[in-house]
Amino acid sequence: MLDKVKELIGDVKAFNASTKEEVEIFRIKYLGGKGLLKELFAEFKNVDAQLKKDLGQALNTLRNAAEGKVTELNASLENNQSQKSFYGDLTRPSEPINLGSRHPISLVKNQIIEVFNKVGFTVSEGPEIEDDWHNFTALNLPSHHPARDMQDTFFIEQDPDILLRTHTSSVQVRYMEENQPPIRTISPGRVFRNEDISARAHCIFHQVEGLYIDTDVSFADLKQTLLYFTKEMFGKSKIRLRPSYFPFTEPSAEVDIYWGLETETDYRITKGTGWLEIMGCGMVDPNVLKNANIDPVKYSGYAFGMGIERIAMLLYQIPDIRMFYENDKRFLEQFKSVI
Repeated sequence: MLDKVKELIGDVKAFNASTKEEVEIFRIKYLGGKGLLKELFAEFKNVDAQLKKDLGQALNTLRNAAEGKVTELNASLENNQSQKSFYGDLTRPSEPINLGSRHPISLVKNQIIEVFNKVGFTVSEGPEIEDDWHNFTALNLPSHHPARDMQDTFFIEQDPDILLRTHTSSVQVRYMEENQPPIRTISPGRVFRNEDISARAHCIFHQVEGLYIDTDVSFADLKQTLLYFTKEMFGKSKIRLRPSYFPFTEPSAEVDIYWGLETETDYRITKGTGWLEIMGCGMVDPNVLKNANIDPVKYSGYAFGMGIERIAMLLYQIPDIRMFYENDKRFLEQFKSVI
């Protein structure tokens, strides 16, 4: 009998439970009114007097071990339950998480970058607070040039030399100053102009400007690049270039794509012509190359620029440019399914 009690003591010490129900079954088994200890103490009366001392000590050890085990397991399980309630039921299915989405301007900017990356254009960035040299003078716009009036500028603290950039062409100047040809880069970014805010214009908007400089670069190279872009971006294969004027390119042109006249919307956005202006472009003026310490005799290049908001409004048929900046969740949630 003594060996049996010692074996039970070992079982009690080795016992573990993961629920209070298991602890209660264990308690009833050993300490209940009809449990093992009740039976063993009943048999203890019939044991020889010589064995009662050792057996009595073993039975007391078994009882203390069983009571201690019950107390220990209940305390441990209560502590776990308290910790579990603090963090919540970790096994419970979670609430559905509302997925966000990229802003339509970011979507279009990334798409434009991807299109030009495929033909070797890298991305260059520069400061939004710019100086007069990089924003105007180096781009063939000296202080007396009338074209400066075309870009109503935000100046910083009335300092005529520090301003918010009016185009990302300033980034191209900085890139040319730090890199020698061949140069093939695009400069996406935010620009600022002191204009009245309306459905078609804003004082803050985004541009992507491209620059390619190398030996023997021609206007035909520019046209082919623009045709590739319009096919990739819009799926349109018909473009036209109209003569225009930009101080930093010569010759210069406006680029139109043939949008078509298939729907009422097409008639509205193209004013019934089927043609839609999307960007400006031209061959880099030799003076701009000189200002960036690039030899205009050896090198030539082309540049182009487009407004990201204008492209986004075309692609997603957004009627008002102000919607991009109002942070209306109903507007932004429409782009959740767009990668």
